[in-house]
Amino acid sequence: MTDCKEKKEVRQAYFKGERPLFAESDLYIEDTIFAEGESPLKESKNIKMQGSMFQWKYPLWYSKNVVAEDCTWFEMGRAGVWYTDDLTVNHALIEAPKNFRRCHRLSLNHVSMPNAAETLWHCDGVTMDDVMAKGDYFAMNSQNMKISNFEFVGNYSFDGAKNVEVHHAKMLSKDAFWNSENVTVYDSFISGEYLGWNAKNLTLINCTIESLQGMCYIENLVMKNCRLLNTTLAFEYSKVDVEVQGRVESILNPTSGIIRADSIGELIMEKDRIDTGKTQIVCPNIEKRLEHFSA
Repeated sequence: MTDCKEKKEVRQAYFKGERPLFAESDLYIEDTIFAEGESPLKESKNIKMQGSMFQWKYPLWYSKNVVAEDCTWFEMGRAGVWYTDDLTVNHALIEAPKNFRRCHRLSLNHVSMPNAAETLWHCDGVTMDDVMAKGDYFAMNSQNMKISNFEFVGNYSFDGAKNVEVHHAKMLSKDAFWNSENVTVYDSFISGEYLGWNAKNLTLINCTIESLQGMCYIENLVMKNCRLLNTTLAFEYSKVDVEVQGRVESILNPTSGIIRADSIGELIMEKDRIDTGKTQIVCPNIEKRLEHFSA
């Protein structure tokens, strides 16, 4: 990136109105407020910002090569970063929803997003470290993501996401990872109904899961050294390679594969719905076996 400090500098400025820095390049912006007025930095490139604030809509659209340090997006700074490439955001508070759409090569580090509804859609090449987010429909249809130290509250997260690697996450999320592909989650906690439905190649390693009807309709579910807390009617119509430490409350109609567990409360295998011979159950303590499911 161009060293913007050797070029034009903007310090402690206050901008109001439409497009005050439209198509600017090679700027260093410090302690500046972008107040009411849309698209202040649209079409900009080679921008470094420090300690600045976005108080209105669409601040960074169609921009390239941007670094934002210690910046703040207020609630009305919504739809803040769309169609922008090569963006790094460090130590930020982002209250605005619908941020980060159709961006490429996006890095978020030490970022808090308490109002992250419909954020991070259709992005490609995303790295996140020490990020907190709250809001429904997070990271829909994004791909090539590497995430660590992630705390999230919100439903329908990562719907349609592809090529995602997650480490050390805590997620409270109904319908997480639906329709996703090539997702691997390590050393994490996920709580929420219907985890992972319709996914392909979902892998959970050293994870703790709590999910009503979790992990169903999955093509190639792998679980290694995981715990399932209060997880019922799991694995319906899924192809599985599952290793659970401890108890599974109930299992319903897996399609094929192998399930290993220390104990199973109810194992429901309906011969009129699946070929029961295609799934191997390795468990020394199955409390109840049922051939018909009754809701």
